[in-house]
Amino acid sequence: MAKVILMWLIILLISSRAEAVVVNIMVVGLFKDKAVVEVDGQQHFLNVGETSPEGLKLIAANSNSATFEINGEKQIFPLGDRINSNYIEAEKKTAVTLWPTNGMYTATGNINGYTISFLVDTGASTIAMNAATASRLGIDYLRGQQVGIRTASGSSVGYKVKLDYVQLEQIKLHNVDAVVLDGEEPSVTLLGMSFLGQLDIQHNGERLDLRQKY
Repeated sequence: MAKVILMWLIILLISSRAEAVVVNIMVVGLFKDKAVVEVDGQQHFLNVGETSPEGLKLIAANSNSATFEINGEKQIFPLGDRINSNYIEAEKKTAVTLWPTNGMYTATGNINGYTISFLVDTGASTIAMNAATASRLGIDYLRGQQVGIRTASGSSVGYKVKLDYVQLEQIKLHNVDAVVLDGEEPSVTLLGMSFLGQLDIQHNGERLDLRQKY
């Protein structure tokens, strides 16, 4: 059962062309790796890594506190605390900020209109997914070019495919190369260099910033 929290956060949304707007945010429920946030009466159920339409990104959550990213910085909201913060919303966000979980960077994105979880892997030459994921996305991978794939667990058969688009928050790229492995691995879709190679990637301490080049 969610523990109801009364934490009010006044956020100033400022753009280069608009006046500041005061927005009331209340975290109304906490779970492990999930939070329910109410923004001006609109509730959003966020998993870790997801961002509300207003730009509030959930980094971590448990029954006692939630960690959000605001203005590219992490803020911890202890149970019952009231926090004031200035939030600046860019007119058009072209960068995505990720924080590590257990040493790995994960993100929730979109492929061809379907929500999907990614494991960011700069060591992978292309986006890679298993056969079940490809089927869920409606990809007829067996019509693709067959290739040999070498993985940590040995050799496998893969199929080259072309994705209509891949989206990570406001970053959206079209006609992205991918490979489908004919098996259960990888258990989480790898966001490889066929996508990441088209971005500027910067490490700022633990924070990973991804910015669209074009």
